[in-house]
Parts: sequence; structure tokens; C-alpha cells
Amino acid sequence: MESVTELVKGLNGIVWGPVMLVLILGTGMFLMLGLRLIPLTRLGHGFRMLWQGRRGQGEGEISPFNALMTSLSATIGTGNIAGVATAIALGGPGALFWMWCTALVGMATKYAEAVLAVRFREVDEEGNHIGGPMYYIKNGLGRRWAWLGTLFAIFGALAGFGIGNTVQANSVADVLETNLAIPAAVTGGVMAILAALVLIGGVRRIADVAGKLVPFMAIAYVAGGLMVLFTHFGEIPSAVVMIVEHAFTPTAATGGFAGAAIWAAIRFGVARGIFSNEAGLGSAPIAHAAAATDNPVRQGTIAMLGTFIDTLIVCTITGLAIVVTGAWTSGETGAALSSMAFEQALPGVGGYVVTFGLAIFAFTTLLGWSFYGEKCVEYLFGVRAIFPFRTLWIIMIPVGAMAQEQLDFVWLVADTLNAMMALPNLLALLLLSPVVFGLTRDYFRK
Repeated sequence: MESVTELVKGLNGIVWGPVMLVLILGTGMFLMLGLRLIPLTRLGHGFRMLWQGRRGQGEGEISPFNALMTSLSATIGTGNIAGVATAIALGGPGALFWMWCTALVGMATKYAEAVLAVRFREVDEEGNHIGGPMYYIKNGLGRRWAWLGTLFAIFGALAGFGIGNTVQANSVADVLETNLAIPAAVTGGVMAILAALVLIGGVRRIADVAGKLVPFMAIAYVAGGLMVLFTHFGEIPSAVVMIVEHAFTPTAATGGFAGAAIWAAIRFGVARGIFSNEAGLGSAPIAHAAAATDNPVRQGTIAMLGTFIDTLIVCTITGLAIVVTGAWTSGETGAALSSMAFEQALPGVGGYVVTFGLAIFAFTTLLGWSFYGEKCVEYLFGVRAIFPFRTLWIIMIPVGAMAQEQLDFVWLVADTLNAMMALPNLLALLLLSPVVFGLTRDYFRK
């Protein structure tokens, strides 16, 4: 097992090396400039489209609003609570700054992904609209690039069992066992049953559940986080200064924090930022391809809100809470660090906010990623593969929940597969950027 772990660590160091970080940030910056900052200047337009998108305006299985909620159900999860904490624990407060940078340019990436997903989507043999990187690679770049779409589908199907299944189940089981003494086996079993009841209904039921759970839990968690920040209101300005300073200077060892170099802040900030908002991974456009919309750009303006909400709001609140309370120097990491920060500010209540927030966020992530993995498998093997995939997905939930000793290894594999997904998707976004720019110009000119 040790040799396998070392092998994956070596691969992780390569795929998350300088080339990948430059590719992620560079692609986002290229798209942002090519779009003339539209993801930032048209943010209000995006929220108006989201409000109007509560009902469908074209062909598709789910409303544009529920398409965003489905993608948010997959992004707002352990990355917002455990992922942010891990980034700060390993890279120092400066990691949060690089998460912000990733999110700002990631809005353009997410916008482009959704535009292409709707523009090049197909209808499968069951009459459902399907799309995502594998389809805009095949239909946008041509058959000679289809192998790249196949690679994405393979990595996406495998990554789902890491980032979207076992990591989520493991994190919920760990936090419930730590705070409420609920055995991991019980947590895994209950989550598997609940997931099975939802997955039977396909994308429509996933979207309906996400459309109700995600807004409710996001508002509740943000409200709890704002209460934490309110109790430390005076420390917020100095915390922001510290975050910016440590983004460009090494973080010295202090308390239980071992210290971190600038490269660690950049690497973990970008990697965990991508883990959280998934901009560039190519997962979210799979959900947006099912939206009932008659215009790719309209759905793109809705899709970019996912990165804004996920990272610039939810992750920022978690990160600031960890920094202003001083919990980042404790030596804790993951969800335990976030829980410590909330509990220090809101004794007797804060820990439960994180506990239940993580549980519900992780469950909705598990649902959202089941749909992503399902569509990747469908692309590879056809609709006949959907039922076996769903069965295996449900079986892996309790397996992941009880794999407490392998948690670090599971996170490592998930992190590596994220990068493997991103590579073909980012290449496709660069090659198809003229399509995105052209559709955008035509839409806003009218």
C-alpha cells in the first residue's frame, strides 16, 4: 500500500505542478480577457437570468435555475468546509488569496463550459439532453479529437468515486462520529438508502432535491458564518491583510502550524479552489447541458454564478472564520479545523453548524456527482450502463464511509483525478474559445 501511495503522490506532484497551475489560471485569464470581463461586468445580468430561469425557456429536462442548483449541489460540499481548512492548514492564510484568484478567473471558465455544453449537446436514445466536455470535444472539435473526449469521460467516471462519493461519505461519517458518536457504518447505510431513493428518479429528481436543499443549507451556513465574523468584526481587516501578505511571503511556523512556503500557498490554494468550485474540471457543464434553455449564453451567465457563490461567498466565509479566530495555528486540519473556528466564536452552537452543514452539503454533492459520473459512463458504454453504474455508486457510499484509515489516500487519489479531468477540458476550452467569443458577442449585441 505504501508503494501505491508513493506512486500516486509522485503523479499528484506532476499533475498539480507549475504547468497545471499556469494552465488553469492562464485559461481562465485568457477567457476573461477574450470575453472583455463580461463574467464580472454582467454579474447582475446573470442573477436576473437565474431568477427568470425558475421555469424553462426551451428544450431540456430541468429548469435553468435547477441546473445551477444541481451543479452547486456538487460543488458546495466538503471543499467549502474541509477543503478550505486543509488549504489553510497546509499553505497558510495566503492559500485563501489564491482561492480567490482561481474563482475570479474561474467565472469565465465556468461560463465558457456552460455555453459550449448547451451549444454542442445531444439527445440520447431515451430523449434526454446530454452534454459536457466529451460532447463539445466530439461535436465541436470533430471526430479526430474524439479520443480526448473519451479520456475525459474515463477520468470523470473514476474521479466521481473519489471527489463525489467516497470523500463525501467519509467526511460525513467522520464528523458525525466525532461530534455525535454515530458509527460510520450507520452513517454510510443511511446515506446509501437516501441516495438510492433519489437516484431512482434520475436527473429530474436530483434537480428537484437540489433545488430545495442547496438554497436552504447555503443560506443557513452563510448565516452561521456571518455570525462568527460578527463576533470578530474588529479582526477582519487585519486578517485580510495577513491573507494577502502570506500569499506572497512564506508563512512562519506558529503554534501548531508548521510553516509554509509561497509555493505551498499557491499550490494548495489553487488545487483546493478547483476542488471546491470545479471551474475547469468540466463537471458542471454536464448539468447545465440538461437545462431547458433556448440560448447557450443565457445559461452561461447563470453557470458563472456557481463559482461566485461557491468560492467568493461560502469558501471566503469559512476561510475568514478560520483566520480571524486564530484556529489556523492550532495544528488541526480538515473539517475539524473549521468546526474548531466556529465553536470558538459560537460556543455550543458553532460545531453543530459545521457538522450539519457538512453532512447536507456532502450528501447533495454525492447526488450531483452521481449524475456527472452517470453521463460519463453513458458516453462510454451507452444508456445500458446507467443502472449498473447507479448500483455500484450506492454500494461505494458505505465503503467510503467506513474507510477512515484510508482518508488521506482517498483525498490524494481524488485530487489527482481532478487534474486528469481538467487537462482535456482546458485544452478543449482554448481550442473552442472563438465559438464562445462569437456567441457572446452576438447575444449582447442584440
